Amino acid sequence: MATTAEPQTTSETLAQPTVAKAWGTDAADQPLKPMEIERRALRGDDVAIRITYAGICHSDLHQCRNDWGGTIYPIVPGHEIIGEVTAVGPKVTKHKVGDTVAVGTIVDADLTCRECLAGWEQFCLAGSVQTYNGVDKIDGTTTYGGYSDHIVTREHFVFAVPDALDPARAAPLLCAGVTTWSPLRQYPDHVGPDKEVAVAGLGGLGHLGVKFAAALGARVTMITTSPDKAADARALGAHDVIISRNASEMEAAAGRFHFILDTIPVSHEVEPYLALLRPGGRMVIVGALTPLPPISGVSLIWGNKALGGSGVGGVPETQEMLEFCAQHGIHPDIETVGMKDVNQAYERLLKNDVRYRFVIDMSRGL
Repeated sequence: MATTAEPQTTSETLAQPTVAKAWGTDAADQPLKPMEIERRALRGDDVAIRITYAGICHSDLHQCRNDWGGTIYPIVPGHEIIGEVTAVGPKVTKHKVGDTVAVGTIVDADLTCRECLAGWEQFCLAGSVQTYNGVDKIDGTTTYGGYSDHIVTREHFVFAVPDALDPARAAPLLCAGVTTWSPLRQYPDHVGPDKEVAVAGLGGLGHLGVKFAAALGARVTMITTSPDKAADARALGAHDVIISRNASEMEAAAGRFHFILDTIPVSHEVEPYLALLRPGGRMVIVGALTPLPPISGVSLIWGNKALGGSGVGGVPETQEMLEFCAQHGIHPDIETVGMKDVNQAYERLLKNDVRYRFVIDMSRGL
């Protein structure tokens, strides 16, 4: 039987499942509400974490409302998690009680396949387990996310949070951060000193793309539909701004960029951006998960250009990204909310009424 308790402090108290306070929903057309969920008993390589901050990701909203299909109800979202270790299993070696740690978008994989061994656990050939709306590989239960007071997670997928990072502001790095970091790191010949890099779309992903590309030494240009965002883009580290609706500005930038990071979250024409790449340039889409308009093959063939996509990073990349942020003083721009404000935050998120990520502060109560 599950027990209800304050956040645990010893592994002995986690020898059986525990009840966690959480917020989730029972149906696509229902708002999030308080509920109780069961967290598993502590396994040998598990870390128990008292959650202090949880980022709100656009995918949380989509999953809760079943926009992509396949949502398992009830659902407790949240895969940008910061917290404090309260207990560890006997096989745990990387973390200890009291450490500030983080959990991202996945919580398990087989760790033996080709992709896992290469540090791409998110592409595990046996299937990775999502932090929420996933199925546990051992007991078959549904996984629940970070809109909760505590979580139990396999050590391999728990990240050390460097002391230089503000825990409240670090939460969005676990999804938005690594989603933009990973493609920038995949193309070192196109991103870095003396390279021209453009970021399309200034939002939760785009604002971090600008910060990362600038810190990597590139000359960064923000491409946006809104002239009102020009000042924000420059404050974030962009050297230039192009208004994509301004035909003369787009024409003037033709053949300019080594790399374009496309963070636009909705379906959009890609060809105008491909025209901005110089020969051998690369464009990577990280925002749009819906069908895109067709492109002409000549847009890629003429100029030896490449168009690709990228999702979240694996465990090594994610830890590398956290260390890089600590070294360079990079934090997402956030607005903190209480858990009781989560439904209002979702509605504001739909209107893009946040600069640039919401983070739930658990100290405000569940």
